[in-house]
Amino acid sequence: MKYFIRAVKYFIYFILLFVAIMAILILTGAAEGDISTMFRGGYSALWKIAVIFAVISAIYPSVGFIRKEAMIPGSWEEDKDIIKEFMTGRGYVLETEGTGAMSFRKKGLSRFTRMYEDRIILTAKIGGVEMEGMRKDVIRLAMGLESRFRREEQ
Repeated sequence: MKYFIRAVKYFIYFILLFVAIMAILILTGAAEGDISTMFRGGYSALWKIAVIFAVISAIYPSVGFIRKEAMIPGSWEEDKDIIKEFMTGRGYVLETEGTGAMSFRKKGLSRFTRMYEDRIILTAKIGGVEMEGMRKDVIRLAMGLESRFRREEQ
């Protein structure tokens, strides 16, 4: 269900972005305000554009979100305070904390730009933590967390 909701969000996002770009082009005079002259094929091109957006929206959640393990030494209880400090330093706020798991959300305007899909979930694993969220954020945070703990060891 989460996958479907993400796909719908991205479809709506693409449509709104398309409408905004077209509005800017019309307001600046770069394009006429008539759809039949704006696109080759006129109004029939709109459903083709919508189909392309739907296909991209259906594929993107499988590519844009991942789970990755960050190898960190020590137990969850020893490391969770350092993890909280690390995430706070990166602009995240603790949302929930349970036994062996924590959830963080981005603070500020960046939540809106990420369509409120900014949650990072950390789960305790043997030899580290598993991180789940947007691909670019998870990779960046996992590498930073591993680097932080390597410095702590030295």
